[in-house]
Amino acid sequence: MSFSNIYFEGLLLIMIIMTLLWVVSIIVKNVSIVDLFWGLGFVLTAGFYFFKTEGSDLRKIILIHLVSIWGIRLSVYLAWRNIGKGEDFRYRQFRKNYGEKRYWWISFFHTFLLQGILMWLISAPLLGAQYYGQNKPLRVIDVIGILLWITGFFFETAGDYQLAQFKADAGNKGKVMDKGLWHYTRHPNYFGDSAVWWGYGILCLASGSYFPLLGSLLMTALIIKVSGVSLLEKSLKEQKPQYKEYIEKTSAFLPWFPKQS
Repeated sequence: MSFSNIYFEGLLLIMIIMTLLWVVSIIVKNVSIVDLFWGLGFVLTAGFYFFKTEGSDLRKIILIHLVSIWGIRLSVYLAWRNIGKGEDFRYRQFRKNYGEKRYWWISFFHTFLLQGILMWLISAPLLGAQYYGQNKPLRVIDVIGILLWITGFFFETAGDYQLAQFKADAGNKGKVMDKGLWHYTRHPNYFGDSAVWWGYGILCLASGSYFPLLGSLLMTALIIKVSGVSLLEKSLKEQKPQYKEYIEKTSAFLPWFPKQS
């Protein structure tokens, strides 16, 4: 079976899952459940690609384990952070703007269909590494990809943990988190997420595939320009006046030593 056939079958799988998830969101009246599925969706998609491609070489096995660790960790963390706290403010605002009587069907196109298509496009390196890497031994570039993934996973996981500990202390309410990894980058979790996906991209590159790297590029663009850094920074500037000072001395994305006052 060709790369494109498997890839478009992956799209069909994602759309079926997203449609079922949309139905559940109507029942529970909470569109936020789509966010909890983001990481797990890539696990299922990578697993689908694993079984649709031939062989079980070491690169495939490593990739499916890395994706599973990352995706399950992310979905569990978001579930722990968000369940019981109601619908996310973004979706509440959309619900208000479009109207309760219309939003139930608009949410399918506005949120579930859109995220499903993005998930499919981003998943390209997960298929590329497995499809084109058949019978190709691991090389130094694979090791570089794995080390980049480890670095990204550390920043994402440690960053989330440090922020959760900071927020758990009532004395920090209204303050800016600038300790630990947050001392070197304003968004260690987003940097980590991007590094993880470039880790997958390098594994794809090691297999001799280049075009699927656009998935890693798209994920990074979304993180920096759309749903991650840009959106959060706008909100934090409005909520915390001291955040402007934090911006002046701390790197926005790539970890680096802060500027001296």
